[in-house]
Amino acid sequence: MERRSIRAAVLGSPIGHSLSPALHVAAYTALGLTWWRYEAIECDEAMLSPLLDRCGPDWVGLSLTMPLKRAVLPLLDRLDPLVTEVGAANTVLFAAEQRLGYNTDVPGIVRALGEYGVAAAAGTTSGDDSPGTSGQVGPVLILGGGATACAAVAAMRDLGERRVAVAVREPVRAAALMAAAQRLGVTVQLRPFDSASLTGARLIISTVPAAAADDIARALAGLRPRPDVVFDVSYHPWPSALGRAAQQAGAVVVDGFELLLQQAALQVELMTGRPAPLAEMRAAGRTELGRRAQMAARAKR
Repeated sequence: MERRSIRAAVLGSPIGHSLSPALHVAAYTALGLTWWRYEAIECDEAMLSPLLDRCGPDWVGLSLTMPLKRAVLPLLDRLDPLVTEVGAANTVLFAAEQRLGYNTDVPGIVRALGEYGVAAAAGTTSGDDSPGTSGQVGPVLILGGGATACAAVAAMRDLGERRVAVAVREPVRAAALMAAAQRLGVTVQLRPFDSASLTGARLIISTVPAAAADDIARALAGLRPRPDVVFDVSYHPWPSALGRAAQQAGAVVVDGFELLLQQAALQVELMTGRPAPLAEMRAAGRTELGRRAQMAARAKR
């Protein structure tokens, strides 16, 4: 008897660049879930509610990217506490005729940094009220004020940092981030989006599109002292100007692929109830990125 297909997808706009299908399909293959399907679907905020309504009993879950992480909240039946704190969900599970919202970006950021040796100090917990308790992470500067920046603030809380700086172009648009920081118990200092804001940062996390950080990248060369770690959530094309400048400055560089991989692995675990095959997912993602890089190089010839 043929199994009924189980469906999942990543939604966003634009979505054609998404690496999520390569990661999730590799996971299903490694887990032997050959009847599971995962696709990328173009979906903006206006299309989201009708699309959710069309997800029937063959659907297990959704991954969400921009601009849907906040727009989805009023369309969900139950929110994981972390979603409420951050004010954004990047994962929807369909269970018992309910839509459940989760955020895997936050633990994904923590895991991605941990892969490069950035972790909370022994004895530090997210409930510790002392600012800067880790001694291994801060001072922290986050570039951007969107949903991923909110996740980064939450990740810093989980790493023991209770004070962070956030550089934004328009402070008036940072209201959602400031509200999330208050719920998380993190003090945020808003700074202008310029090179002067880099001063003193040991960890820089860029949550903006790659090209938006070009001016910051140019400023890294002359920065003293230089940051220890630069985490650019962009992953294609790589290296970004910021990633290249950070490498030249001698910083530890974390690229956005590691975040994408870690948050996707957590989504796989939520959707399948099984441990994610991280090695297979990493290999599939790197292979796909290599293929895209080759295609881009041929197009320039």
